Amino acid sequence: MPVHHDLKADSPQDLPIPDTADAKIFVGFIASVDLATGLPWCPDVRAALPVLERVFGGEGETQSRLSLVDVGQKAEWKDLDNVYRKVWGIRGVPTVIIYERVGGEVKEVDRLTDPELFDEARVRRFVGGKAASL
Repeated sequence: MPVHHDLKADSPQDLPIPDTADAKIFVGFIASVDLATGLPWCPDVRAALPVLERVFGGEGETQSRLSLVDVGQKAEWKDLDNVYRKVWGIRGVPTVIIYERVGGEVKEVDRLTDPELFDEARVRRFVGGKAASL
């Protein structure tokens, strides 16, 4: 299944993207699991996860891998010094970003946020390389 929680990078520049044509990585920033409920604390993340699982978790048309990153518990996320806010430029969860290596540097090339991530057709277009704004 191409949905993973194993991304190890301190910043976008540390992402493991080869310097080859069409090499890209999808990174999804989500709320951490609330230990009391066993679910992400953010209702928008809970709504988007099934869509992401269908798009990235299926076989066939989508072979792209999604690396999920937990941004922390609610209090951690609300802290304006949260590393995902400061270093990664994340303004809300859920957010999925496409990163590519351009001229030797890792660049953000597109992103989707809620409520866009609730629309499976839009997420499939985004993953397939068509403009996310369609």
